[in-house]
Amino acid sequence: MPPDRVEGGPRRWFLRTAFLAVVLAAAACGWAIREGRLQVPDRYNPWAPLDVSAEPNWLTAFKLDRARREAPLCQAALADSGLSYEPVPDRVTGEGCGFENAVRLRKGSSIALGSPAVLSCRMALSFAMWERHALQPAAWERLGTPIASIEHLGSYACRNVNTGEGATQGSRTGRRSMHSTADAFDIAGFSPQRGSRITVRRDWQGSDPQAMFLHDVHQGACRYFKGVLGPDYNAVHADHLHLEVGGWSSCR
Repeated sequence: MPPDRVEGGPRRWFLRTAFLAVVLAAAACGWAIREGRLQVPDRYNPWAPLDVSAEPNWLTAFKLDRARREAPLCQAALADSGLSYEPVPDRVTGEGCGFENAVRLRKGSSIALGSPAVLSCRMALSFAMWERHALQPAAWERLGTPIASIEHLGSYACRNVNTGEGATQGSRTGRRSMHSTADAFDIAGFSPQRGSRITVRRDWQGSDPQAMFLHDVHQGACRYFKGVLGPDYNAVHADHLHLEVGGWSSCR
């Protein structure tokens, strides 16, 4: 038998054993944290509830995803988010249309809405994270002032996906939009506390502070929503940012 085979056998056995030991130790540590036998700060505890006000770290995406999947966790996190809202009754309005565990959002923690919007809890929770950790930081950095209000084009609507290829195509596929379950929100414009109104249609292109702000909030949204579509995606989105949860991951 070649010498490398003779020496490689024990080496491979050692590496496999060491890897297994690390995996088992990590699993034991995770179990101890989850069961409360090992105390760590909530910031570094993957099983601690999501805190919208906490500075994001490498565990934030995991906590947010878990809260979006579990209704009680979502409701608890949303209650402490600072958003102004009230629960709305579950509703079915048609085939593939309706919502449950939804709220009527009246304002964000620091911004006004042009009109109230019905959003699923998981969508509202992602909005809260985006507002606090992406939207307002981008406004301060690019504009030197916070955003006072946002203009939207709607949230819940019982309809198919709008591909820009006409109603016939949408009717043929029958694929429902995330708007049909209150899991999507279309944002068209922003009004800074100081300065002129910013719209996606007018200000997306260019290299001025307004355009950089819009690109920042688009990229920031990709951290807190499952799907984000903007003007660079297609003509249908030339005038708004489409934000959604629950579908395929996309940042375009």
